[in-house]
Amino acid sequence: MSINYDYKIFAGCAGQALSKRIAQKLNRELGTVDRRRFSDGEIWVKFGENIRGLDVFIVQSTNPPAENLLELLIMIDAAKRASAKRITAVIPYFGYSRQDRKDQPRVSITAKLVANLLTKAGADRIMTMDLHAAQIQGFFDIPMDHLYGSSVLIKKAVELNDNLVIVSPDVGGIKKARAYAKLLHANLVVIDKRRPKQNLAEVVNIIGSVENKNVLLIDDLIDTAGTFVNAIKALKAQGALNIYGAITHPLLSGPAIERIQNSELSKLYVTDTIEFDPTGITDKIQVVSAADIFAEAIYRTFHNESISSLFDFDKG
Repeated sequence: MSINYDYKIFAGCAGQALSKRIAQKLNRELGTVDRRRFSDGEIWVKFGENIRGLDVFIVQSTNPPAENLLELLIMIDAAKRASAKRITAVIPYFGYSRQDRKDQPRVSITAKLVANLLTKAGADRIMTMDLHAAQIQGFFDIPMDHLYGSSVLIKKAVELNDNLVIVSPDVGGIKKARAYAKLLHANLVVIDKRRPKQNLAEVVNIIGSVENKNVLLIDDLIDTAGTFVNAIKALKAQGALNIYGAITHPLLSGPAIERIQNSELSKLYVTDTIEFDPTGITDKIQVVSAADIFAEAIYRTFHNESISSLFDFDKG
C-alpha cells in the first residue's frame, strides 16, 4: 500500500486573513477547524478532517489577548493527539518576546516560558518573523525558522530611495537597519534612547546626520507609537525632510493610531503579521502582505529545501 505524504494549513483565530492569503499562494484550501466556547469562555478545538501522518502547519500570531497563545497551544496538542506526522507552529508575530532576559529582580523571562510551552504542547518546528531579539531562537530545543520582514518591506523602501538615510531607533536594531542601508546604498543613523519604563522612551542623541535627508525609520514592532513619534520629532528637529517608517508588526495599541495620524510622518509601511485594516482609520499606514514569504517558507519546509537562501540579501 502506498502512502501519500502531504501537508495541510490550518488557521487560528488570529491568523485567518494571512492564512487565507498563504493558502491561495500555494493553491490550497485552508483546513477546517471547529471552534467552540464553553459558557465560561473556555476554548474547545477540533480539527475537521483527518490529519494522521500529515505535515501540519498551524498559523497563529500570539499578540494579545493571551487567548491567541492559548488557542495555538490547544491546536498543537490536538494535532499531536490526532497523530500528525510533524507539527509546525507558524507564528507570524511571536508575542511575549520583549521579556527576553531578566533585566531586573523578580521578573519573568516570558520569551523562554512561551518557547517551553510550545515545545511541551507538541510543536516539532517553529516558524516566525522578525523576533524582537534574535537570541530568542536559542530558547528553543526544536528547529526554528526565522524569517525577515525586510524581504517584504524592502520593495516599498526601494520606491523611496531618493536622498535617503536609514535610521535605527536604538542600538539593538542596528543589524536590521544595516541590511536596509546596504541594499539601498544609504547611510545609517542610530538613535540613542533611554527607556525609563515600559512603552516610554526618551531620545537622548542622534548619531549621524539627517539634515536635508529623507528618512526611513526601521523597527520590528510598533505598540503605542510613543517611542516612534518621539523619534520623528527628534529627527525633524535635526532637519530631516520626509520621514517614513518600515515596521513589521503593527500592534498599534492604545493611542497609537491617533499619535501617528497627528505626527509629521509621511507614511508607515507594516506587514499583515497582525491583522490590521487602516481603511477609514488613517491614510498614513499601508499594509504590505507577508503571505508570499510565508508560503514559500512553508513549501520549502515540506520539501526539506533551504529557507535561509531566501534571505541571502539580508546577510551583513
